Amino acid sequence: MFTTPISGNGMTRRSMLGAALAAGAAIPLAAATAPAWAAPGTPAPAPARLTLPVPTGPHPVGTVALHLVDRSRPDGLAGPGHFRELMATVWYPARDAERYPVAPWMPAGALQAFLSDVGFADLVPLAPLTAGRVGAPVLRTGGRRLPVAVFSHGAHSHQGDHTVMVQELASHGYAVVTVAHQYDTYTAFPDGRIAVPLYDQQAPTLPADFAADLRFLLDCVEQLAAGRNPDVDRKELPAGLLGSLDPRRTGAFGWSKGGTATACAMLADRRIRAGLSLDGPMQMNPPLTGDLDRPFMMMSAQFARAANPAAAAFWSHLRGWRLDIQAQGAVHLSYGDNEALFPQVAKVKGWSAEQLEQVIGALDPGQAVRIQQAFPLAFFDEHLRHRRSHLLDGPSPAFPAVTFLP
Repeated sequence: MFTTPISGNGMTRRSMLGAALAAGAAIPLAAATAPAWAAPGTPAPAPARLTLPVPTGPHPVGTVALHLVDRSRPDGLAGPGHFRELMATVWYPARDAERYPVAPWMPAGALQAFLSDVGFADLVPLAPLTAGRVGAPVLRTGGRRLPVAVFSHGAHSHQGDHTVMVQELASHGYAVVTVAHQYDTYTAFPDGRIAVPLYDQQAPTLPADFAADLRFLLDCVEQLAAGRNPDVDRKELPAGLLGSLDPRRTGAFGWSKGGTATACAMLADRRIRAGLSLDGPMQMNPPLTGDLDRPFMMMSAQFARAANPAAAAFWSHLRGWRLDIQAQGAVHLSYGDNEALFPQVAKVKGWSAEQLEQVIGALDPGQAVRIQQAFPLAFFDEHLRHRRSHLLDGPSPAFPAVTFLP
């Protein structure tokens, strides 16, 4: 979701929405209210379920949720004897997937809370489904273990807000592990509890807290790779998941605050071999120290280096392979599911093309989706699999909006 460059924790949801709409900035599907400029009573077409683009990879996609507890991190907000509790989801290439249920974009209770919180409850029945099949067996080609990417969402957002990218990577043979950063997200726990963002200065919601969650995910990846189940409820895992991940080929990526967290985690943990920031503000607390000698890529928009000193400072600390690209017409939300979902929402709500552009920017939505599918895959392929596609070498006629920043 939209985050502010001012605060490490971000603005509250309601003040954020007001500021975003007043400034013409973008807010995602789950954080949008009907714009003040939308004509009242505009007739909408018959509702249909929103859809996400089908991944382009050769493999079906499987998924499984994990209930995790980091016992190295006491949770004072939850009370004595409690530790950092997280929900995570593993996405992976699958086999025999057709007979398994389709995964929703968000758990039902979390979705209801997410949309109702901002007055968009009418979209709950239209929420998209994913390409993932819950519990499908893992596919391993040639007996090789799967390269891994861990994902960190933005402030006040959720695990599923970059499903387009996540399931794209999984369809091409990656295991992707997403995490719901407790106290700064909407998610559902197995016992029925629904977590919502906590607007409390004491809540562990700084980029450094997100980074600690990512590092804990790496521990869980190592457990899965060693054949151990990290789920605290000992739920049955999909066939073939244990022993299928390759912790020696692990990358990380994140959007907005999650992009900053990716950088923080990578600076602190050499297990992350390659990092990707999706328009991360790069405002770190404590301040950035030290250099990064491993591959790092930035996909910039609102927080481009030319306008954001923190991003420029971070760039100057990159000593290994580095790349910064920017899609012309992109806004902060252009590297996420919103580019696929909001054009459909606009039809339901009767918005004009100009009204839609105020929300998601001027970048063509179809090209925005293709950028999300192609560039993260090319980055991780080059640096985790040593497969060079030349997409990252320079401008391409297939992506005329993408500028390579010096």
